[in-house]
Amino acid sequence: MTTTKPATKPLNPRFSSGPCAKPPTWTLDALRDAPLGRSHRAAVGKDKLKAAIETTREILDIPADYKIGIVPASDTGAYEMAMWSLLGERPAEMVAWESFGAGWVTDAVKQLKIEHTVHTAEYGEIVDMASLNYDNDVCFTWNGTTSGVRMANGHAIPSDRAGLTLCDATSAAFAMSLPWDKLDVTTFSWQKVLGGEAAHGILILNPRAVERLESYTPPWPLPKIFRLTKGGKLIDGIFSGATINTPSMLCVEDYLFALEWAKSVGGLTGLKARAQANAQAIWDFCDNNDWIDNLAVDPATRSVTSVCLKFTDPRITDGAAFAKAVAKRLEAEGVALDVGAYRDAPAGLRIWCGGTVETSDIEAMLPWLHWAFHAELDA
Repeated sequence: MTTTKPATKPLNPRFSSGPCAKPPTWTLDALRDAPLGRSHRAAVGKDKLKAAIETTREILDIPADYKIGIVPASDTGAYEMAMWSLLGERPAEMVAWESFGAGWVTDAVKQLKIEHTVHTAEYGEIVDMASLNYDNDVCFTWNGTTSGVRMANGHAIPSDRAGLTLCDATSAAFAMSLPWDKLDVTTFSWQKVLGGEAAHGILILNPRAVERLESYTPPWPLPKIFRLTKGGKLIDGIFSGATINTPSMLCVEDYLFALEWAKSVGGLTGLKARAQANAQAIWDFCDNNDWIDNLAVDPATRSVTSVCLKFTDPRITDGAAFAKAVAKRLEAEGVALDVGAYRDAPAGLRIWCGGTVETSDIEAMLPWLHWAFHAELDA
């Protein structure tokens, strides 16, 4: 079968799952007020950091008694900080259904070597969260960035749990509803859904997590960059803008712009609607083409941000090579950049659909995907 190249291209072909597309109205001028060459501990720096924290709280509707900190090393740094500082007081339930969750399992099992139970599911599926022992600490991702599978809700997490829940929400925050009463520790990076510049993470602690920090000392040494307490008390400054190490005020300014843009499109409600519309356009495309399908088995757990797709045509003999070739064609035409599946995931495509992506760009890209598939099949 031969197909003609579509006439229309996306205005923005950036569909990478991280770092993700900038807000549509972003320009370099957005950074003009960054206090470059100034100390982040000067009044202007503290004010900017505090504004980033409190605007995050406002948009995500995070309870007033939850602590929000800006920490180094993206979501990875934030989640590692939480694991190394909080785990070990009781056994852990380690949950993984994709690459990043598997990484947290490795840390608990091989590095911290704590008492644990591991729960896994194959790519495209999800662990039964109701089967876990919530008297233990539970470590999990909300959205599987590399599998396109997310938690549908937090109903399985009991309100009267004895252990802590540690949630990696990096490709869910600002795109999905997070039940704050079910999450004791939450982490994400602003390079994901809001398209901020990389290398900074967000760490959110509820009062139960703070109580654990102040009543429990891990048996292993903690590097300075992970230390959240001093003299048995929480270092409260971390959660008001006095960061552990020097942040990039350029990145903070970029995040502040993204937060204001998020408010302009309706806050969390608007961001969720934009992601849903983007993902739905792809789901409809899959419904109308029998050679491609969503990797997520259950429609209720389909991610609306990191939409992962698999090719299902029986004529394809080498799935990995075929998927790479399709992604290469799309990039060569300048219509979809960085849409190959994650290196540890099944062969296919991964298309970012977070709120900074315009639905019109998704809709313009999909005919090109149709063309690239058939062109590669005929090659």
